[in-house]
Amino acid sequence: MTGFGRAAFELDGVAFAVEIRTVNHRHLDLSVRLPRSLAALEAPVRAGLRGKFARGKVEVSIASATGSASSPAALEVDTDLARRYLEFAQSLREEAGAGGDLDVATLISLPGVARVLEHAFSAEDLETALIEAVESGVDAALEMRAAEGEALERELRARLGTVAQIVAALEEGAPEILEAVLDRLRKRADQIRQETGLGEESRLHQEIVIAADRLDVTEELVRMRSHLEQFGGVLDAAGPGQPVGRRLDFLLQEMLREANTLGSKANDAAVAHRVIDLKTELERIREQVQNVE
Repeated sequence: MTGFGRAAFELDGVAFAVEIRTVNHRHLDLSVRLPRSLAALEAPVRAGLRGKFARGKVEVSIASATGSASSPAALEVDTDLARRYLEFAQSLREEAGAGGDLDVATLISLPGVARVLEHAFSAEDLETALIEAVESGVDAALEMRAAEGEALERELRARLGTVAQIVAALEEGAPEILEAVLDRLRKRADQIRQETGLGEESRLHQEIVIAADRLDVTEELVRMRSHLEQFGGVLDAAGPGQPVGRRLDFLLQEMLREANTLGSKANDAAVAHRVIDLKTELERIREQVQNVE
């Protein structure tokens, strides 16, 4: 689900800003961007995030705050290496007769001559401050996700009610529809017997029973009702630290499987239309379930 959190911390006069962003994803996908001075702490940051999120794309960005009163960086110059560069340049001029001088700006830009020494923080203090700031940002993002989750739960329950109504209508009409199908089968058998003069009564009765069994949707409706009850139970049990998205997704797959079977057995226009409505609602629920942790 969507979430955003922001926090900040300061250490030895250097300020850092922390941002947490979360969006929908079927699995947990962590992305952590740290400045070079904090790179060694990526592992504990990731470990803390795994303890807070079970699903979604989570992006953590930590950077030095603009305009902070940061400690000045130190510049180190390797004078011995610079001197060797100069000596080598002078040797080339003398041997090859090349012209031109090696100025200071060019000399400093040569590999290894100058490098910036970043401020060194206490490893323990840095990790403590960073983890606390990340946790603060995560809490803000989780609060936003919780608000979205409440709205999502209301929509899921409403659509679940619609599915339950369609299933109830199918259950109510199933016996009459099956009897109508059997009546058509009997009439067709009588017609074949009259046209051909052939037919064994026990054999025709057996064929009707087999056809009726193929068209009976009782088992599918019973399983569908069971899945609906389980789905509602999972929603009831959902809460902080209780991921339910994958289980809901699995139940939706099973319900769609039953709906497809119902559709293949539908031998009545009214049933076919109800099955289409059923599958449409289930697909809408499935789309929303992808957003649930």
